[in-house]
Amino acid sequence: MATKRDYYEVLGVSRSASKEELKKAYRRLARQYHPDVNKSTDADERFKEINEAYETLADDNMRARYDRFGHAGVENGAGGFSGFEGGFGSVADIFEEFFGGAFSGGGTRRRRRGPRRGADLRYDLKISFEEAVFGVEKDIEVTRPAVCPACNGSGAEPGTNPKSCPTCNGSGEVRRVQQSILGSFVNVTTCPTCQGTGEVIETPCQTCHGRKQVQETRTLKVKIPAGVDNDTQIRLTNEGAPGIDGGPPGNLFVVIRVQEHKIYDRRGDDIWIDLEINVAQAALGDEVKVPTIDGEETLSIPPGTESGKVFRLKGKGVPHLDRSGRGADVGRGDQHVLIHVAVPKKLSDEQRDLFEKLAKTLGKEVIPQREKGIFSQLKDALGL
Repeated sequence: MATKRDYYEVLGVSRSASKEELKKAYRRLARQYHPDVNKSTDADERFKEINEAYETLADDNMRARYDRFGHAGVENGAGGFSGFEGGFGSVADIFEEFFGGAFSGGGTRRRRRGPRRGADLRYDLKISFEEAVFGVEKDIEVTRPAVCPACNGSGAEPGTNPKSCPTCNGSGEVRRVQQSILGSFVNVTTCPTCQGTGEVIETPCQTCHGRKQVQETRTLKVKIPAGVDNDTQIRLTNEGAPGIDGGPPGNLFVVIRVQEHKIYDRRGDDIWIDLEINVAQAALGDEVKVPTIDGEETLSIPPGTESGKVFRLKGKGVPHLDRSGRGADVGRGDQHVLIHVAVPKKLSDEQRDLFEKLAKTLGKEVIPQREKGIFSQLKDALGL
């Protein structure tokens, strides 16, 4: 058995070559030695050798084994190599990338015909904050394409049938042969007469005007699970656009849009709320009522509480979204209460007197500042 050449030598690259360099080398050599282009007696073997080298070095794991153990490390690892199936598959793939057509020697690529799945559709659904938290069932009206009931999707008036396109003979493609220094090329384009369908409709359906589909409006029920958030998608199977040539319909994706709440701020599955207390409550402590999505809860404020203090109400947040669809109890987030101590901007005479007395007991006699009237503010502004 002949000794295999070094794969790096085969591709003409260094052992430190990047993947992009490997790909460029492979493409250049594949074009040069493909048997449909190169008529040398050894072209077939050279092309197989090039494919085998590229298939091995383009795979990170295979390349590491080859670098360490040589050919012995990949003899059973390159698997799947057979003729022209490695790398780009065939030279048709390479030439299609440059010339936009299929190479005559490597086999032409025909347009895929037959049943095709319908397109997926999207519906944006706005719900309230509470509906997102607890879940809800909604009725939505969706206008979407549907198979024309008059012609059953043929596009032709009942009693008539579409005919095979005379331009492309039903293939949906027009093929033109071009000559180049590398041989004959077949440039494949969509048939301009039938637009690739392979058929022409001489008597269009009066209901759908030959489009094979009509618009219909349907009312669908959407079950929204507890815990959804903005951009959560709910899939309604087979409620999308109808399939083509008898293919299955697509799906309808309902995308959730949650309205902002006046007091609640959602962060993941936790809820945050701002709570304002006065200086007396902050200094002495208090018991206050805090709103939650389940109703009011009593929160104990300890003496000496400062602004920025956060209290947690465990399990009063948003239910964790159950993606299994079984409706199991998967727990909830928490509610966080952020404290803001409000300092009064205006005091009555009695309140001012009490604060002055309080200041003395705290070891610092203050010099009360009176709020300036509008004329004093104006004088300050004018520098008078």
